[in-house]
Amino acid sequence: MLNPHTFAEEAERVAHRHGLEISVLQVPDLERLGAGAILGVGKGSEVPPCMIHLVYRPDVEPEGPPIGLVGKCITFDTGGYSIKTGEGMVTMKSDMAGGAAVLGAMSALRDGGCRREVHGVICAAENMISGSAFRPGDVLTAMNGVTIEIVSTDAEGRLVLADGLVYTARQGVAEMIDLATLTGAANVALGGATALFASDDRLAERLLDAAEHAGERTWRMPIYDDFGKRLTGEVADLKNSGGRPGGAVVAARFLQYFTEGVPWAHLDIAGSARSGETSGYTVKGATGAGVRTLLTYLLG
Repeated sequence: MLNPHTFAEEAERVAHRHGLEISVLQVPDLERLGAGAILGVGKGSEVPPCMIHLVYRPDVEPEGPPIGLVGKCITFDTGGYSIKTGEGMVTMKSDMAGGAAVLGAMSALRDGGCRREVHGVICAAENMISGSAFRPGDVLTAMNGVTIEIVSTDAEGRLVLADGLVYTARQGVAEMIDLATLTGAANVALGGATALFASDDRLAERLLDAAEHAGERTWRMPIYDDFGKRLTGEVADLKNSGGRPGGAVVAARFLQYFTEGVPWAHLDIAGSARSGETSGYTVKGATGAGVRTLLTYLLG
């Protein structure tokens, strides 16, 4: 039932209920902005991609500059022509968990009395296989003009986030936090915990403190500058994958090229967005990973 169009409809209902501004950037809007990365990912689906921009403005004078939240929202991920195994595809309806976390957090800001202006940007697409789908070897151009050589169509989440991060940075936010079921490597490394990457130590410390208070197990991972060499493209500025070793770190390093110099944190929730068992107040299935941490951070 869920695809980029129906997700946008739900976001509009949430915005109406909770006093949020909303705009939905459709294909013509994305083309005008030069958002070739998300457009490339969404080309294979009958349902076109979109970018959903929610804005919360407090009823009182805002405390501090705006904050940006960015969510990966792949409503289903086949892996594209770099196709997943049948077993690996079964849970891919959960690949929109980052976008869902942003929507969930945005829905609670007014009731929680948040005093910061918050921009929530949700990058929605389906990664499907068809005659129009993007392919390994294609070159996409992101919103900031960076060209990306496609090594794997299954490394699509970082592509939609690339355009989402650039767009959000250009809204004048002072910091950005993205959430994404981005890499199996993060799940292998940390199991059911969230992997935190950050360009700014103070932002990382505040988020780790919020996660601890919220009861969401989170561990900071490194970003190595020299890992950027693994992403150097042969026919483009970047490749969208740098191989399996340190895959979660390489993915975070890729995202950093699109942060426009804004202090930024990346929550890889590939291991925490879905649970195989009920434990404490986390039930089996979708967990809502990241929502409690974001709200603790924004409302604290």
